[in-house]
Amino acid sequence: MSQSLSGGALTTSAPETADVIVVGAGPGGSSVAAYLAMAGLDVLLLEKTHFPREKVCGDGLTPRAVRELVSLGIPMPEDDGWIKNKGLRIIGGGMRLQLDWPDNASFPPYGLVRTRQDFDDILARHAVKQGAQLRQGVNVVAPVRGANGHIVGVEAKEMGVDGRATGATMSYRAPLVIAADGNSSRLSLAMGREKREDRPMGVAVRAYYTSPRHDDDYLESWLELWSKDAQGKRVLLPGYGWIFGVGDGTSNVGLGILNTSSAFGKTDYKEVMRQWVATMPEEWTYNEETITGPIKGAALPMGFNRQPHYADGLLLVGDAGGMVNPFNGEGIAYAMESARLAAEVVAQAFARTDDASRERVLLSYPQVMRDALGGYYTLGRMFAKMIGNPDVMRLAVKYGLPRKTMMQFLLKVMANLGDTTGGRIDDRALALLSRMTPAA
Repeated sequence: MSQSLSGGALTTSAPETADVIVVGAGPGGSSVAAYLAMAGLDVLLLEKTHFPREKVCGDGLTPRAVRELVSLGIPMPEDDGWIKNKGLRIIGGGMRLQLDWPDNASFPPYGLVRTRQDFDDILARHAVKQGAQLRQGVNVVAPVRGANGHIVGVEAKEMGVDGRATGATMSYRAPLVIAADGNSSRLSLAMGREKREDRPMGVAVRAYYTSPRHDDDYLESWLELWSKDAQGKRVLLPGYGWIFGVGDGTSNVGLGILNTSSAFGKTDYKEVMRQWVATMPEEWTYNEETITGPIKGAALPMGFNRQPHYADGLLLVGDAGGMVNPFNGEGIAYAMESARLAAEVVAQAFARTDDASRERVLLSYPQVMRDALGGYYTLGRMFAKMIGNPDVMRLAVKYGLPRKTMMQFLLKVMANLGDTTGGRIDDRALALLSRMTPAA
């Protein structure tokens, strides 16, 4: 019943079985499937679409994400489309500040850019190479529960390459199911795990433009977005923007806004982006003639906004568990990191010889995630609340940007790139602050 990457889902009369079912073949799902297959487990990876497929994302990978790619064993040669960047350029308050990524023992001193259309396909193929069985065009629609209420499998509909249901249905069974099905995580909802409303949520929109800036070796972050009204007066728009060179003749241009902003949910974000882009220099060629497709949007679930991360046979990784960084909206690194940590727990659980012992190990996963990121995410929630106030943001831009040493430290904080081996005093301060801040 094994299926190639280019093939569709198989229709079966009897449920297909495995040790672990992973729902969703994004960065978190494919990573955990690869790790578990390497640990010798029989893994089914279910993806509702067909590769290659597009995802709304900034496509920028910080050194934290690069570290996860290294740990997973993904080759990243530059001649194969992996575009390296040296750091972050920050624009705001009339200033342009260029900061290199920290160079320390914990993280590589460079980031990458790779479109999600390529990136997710690469990770899924890597999972298959390690022994995971990928089923494409499998849209999971419901959990299957056992007598004790635990999930013991899923029911799914077959989807064609055109994204439409074919009418065929499939069943899959496993003693453990991992939800890696993104922000909406219908599987989590069906198991009674709603989003927490006390967590920050972001919305991001992006588009690709052909541009001579496609080979910029710095990621670019805009702390202020400006436009002009009918009288030519400058108007500050809500949100924060980015420009990432993709290296293929295009730039990924986008913006995001947090629900801590008074403009959240009341703004046409695509129109904001059009107004912002219209103010950019002509030679950058970001305009309606060079846009390669529609402006698309996605939600950013932050700060562990869905919990518990394990209960009743269902374990959450990545966006399904709300693991986007509240400081900077980064999700890929944390999807892959949660996948690695989850795989370590699951492998240990399956080494146990009885159900009670296995369950006890699985129940440790929420604490593992709290220990890894809980305190840091609490700090991030505080930060997100503060910058939702435009007056606070204005003061931060005015007094922070001129101080490069301070901004270098803030880059380390916001991208979570402190040296965990001890390093400098600022690394030790960040680690101590994260440990002392209560996880919730």
